[in-house]
Amino acid sequence: MEQDWIWGLIGGLLIGTGGAVYLLANGRIMGASGIIGGLVDGSGHDTKWERLAFLAGVVLLPIVLYPLYGAVDTHITENWVVLVAAGLLVGIGTRLANGCTSGHGVCGMSRLSLRGFAATAMYITAGGIGVVLFRHLLGVI
Repeated sequence: MEQDWIWGLIGGLLIGTGGAVYLLANGRIMGASGIIGGLVDGSGHDTKWERLAFLAGVVLLPIVLYPLYGAVDTHITENWVVLVAAGLLVGIGTRLANGCTSGHGVCGMSRLSLRGFAATAMYITAGGIGVVLFRHLLGVI
């Protein structure tokens, strides 16, 4: 039996715990796009070091854990055009929605935010449409 669901469960618990700790310690929502956006547009200048520490953790922790777990098959495409397009679409979507999956989905829904529920329903729907379109109809992923 595949145990990918266990890793998903553990990852979800860690993300949820991180969101709770971030909210309790800083009084702010752990939305990755907002954290990055505040660095890029300068609106988060007063919390620059906190934002950089968060991003350093997001980037460095997988590197630190890699020797313990080895290679992980992500099934990601090797088509760089698709990867760049996907990244741009996600970035544009998070700016249009005023948040991302961590802000709306994890933190917003756990606080029973109607906006979080609505945004989550929209990006899950868009993701499903994207899979049908790009994988099943166009065959690019």
